[in-house]
Amino acid sequence: MSRQERQPLCVLERFSAADRGRADDMLREARKDFYEKIVVLDDDPTGVQTIHDIAVYTDWEQKTIREAFEDETQMFFILTNSRSFSAEETKKVHHQIAERISLAAKETGKKFVLISRGDSTLRGHYPIETDTLRRGISDKLNYEFDGEIICPFFPEGGRYTFGNVHYVREENMLIPAGMTEFAQDKTFGYQSSDLTEYVEEKTKGAYRAPECICISVEELRTLNTDGIYRKLMAAQGFAKVILNAVCYEDLKVFCTAFIRAIKEGKHFLARTAAAFPKVLAGVSDQPLLTKGQLVCEDETRGGIVLVGSHVKKTTDQLNCLRESEKELSFLEFHVNAYFEPQGLQKEVQRVVEEAERMVEAGKTAVVYTSRKLLVPETADRDEILEASVKISDAVTSVIGHLDIKPRFIVAKGGITSSDVGTKALRVKKALVMGQIKKGIPVWMTGPESKFPGMPYIIFPGNVGEVSTLREIVEELM
Repeated sequence: MSRQERQPLCVLERFSAADRGRADDMLREARKDFYEKIVVLDDDPTGVQTIHDIAVYTDWEQKTIREAFEDETQMFFILTNSRSFSAEETKKVHHQIAERISLAAKETGKKFVLISRGDSTLRGHYPIETDTLRRGISDKLNYEFDGEIICPFFPEGGRYTFGNVHYVREENMLIPAGMTEFAQDKTFGYQSSDLTEYVEEKTKGAYRAPECICISVEELRTLNTDGIYRKLMAAQGFAKVILNAVCYEDLKVFCTAFIRAIKEGKHFLARTAAAFPKVLAGVSDQPLLTKGQLVCEDETRGGIVLVGSHVKKTTDQLNCLRESEKELSFLEFHVNAYFEPQGLQKEVQRVVEEAERMVEAGKTAVVYTSRKLLVPETADRDEILEASVKISDAVTSVIGHLDIKPRFIVAKGGITSSDVGTKALRVKKALVMGQIKKGIPVWMTGPESKFPGMPYIIFPGNVGEVSTLREIVEELM
């Protein structure tokens, strides 16, 4: 089977059936005396796609990290939003976080496992983030990391890894990640779908593909925790551990061996999608959130939907939303106003005034960015990223400038949803309520925020079916 070929979704059926009951029992037993704090650094707010009743902090001040370490809940998230940073800013922030986590661990006497939650389609500042964390923590706590777990598996978004190749589901086909639009990202593009080759590509040969430690689906399905444990115990020199997985039971079997290795004194960082933290922390499944949990029935105002993501999936979802028979008002935010004097400021004012009229009248306003940014051909990666950040700041400030509280807020896109939460809504600490659809989390805003106690729906740009955005908006209206 060629690793660069599209595969029918039914190829997943070739693997032997997972022993769900046994996998659950093994992990439950392993976690009985596993007390390490699980710290998840999230490069955008979509990393809470799988969890509930977990706190998300939006700053990394020393007192914030100390508070999180002292909280009785085992896991917490810190939203860095580093996917919107330059490489230099990413290094600076992760060096600060490494120092502050190390100090909090010393002061509280708690051990920890650190997860760098990245995109399930492999975009982001890798390996800058984990390399910086590794060096910073090793210097402060005087130990070396033996390995790095790499696991972009995320079934809610249709992301599967087998044969060391990472796939993205598109309808009934599995597309090698390197053949998708995500691999063409202007800032975080890549070529390799095989994760061992992806590691070599991204580390510029510092870690070679043949040297990776690979955990196969076949090993996991035979419940070979002893064999996996031995591989982890043999890891040294920040070895890359490629974790294949096509269902949650695969992660449960791996985490059983992983926890065992941690108890024996091994140290690992992890670069994973949202599924891994859920399993490691033993977060239970819960039903999807309902309209009754999210909005008040007697609310007469309309909601607001902010669409910043520009990937094809988002565009298709936006077009599907246009077909709704509900009372919606579509307001285009012209991103190329960026190139005009005071252009973004004027565009924000125009959109805010129109959106408030619609919301007050009981209609839901759908604010979306024009789909194409006309950047000069001579622009480099950092210039493109800078333009994207300034445009994102302007778009999300639409929410920040609202004088009336809408019925609900949906933000579409990772950077967009982060900026809405931290800059526009001014959230410092949020509680993850759960998900409204698979892979689409909801925050409950804290008392310090612009709209306290308001459910805020975070819709990743690369998640959901074509109809998912429409379904959510229609349900909430």
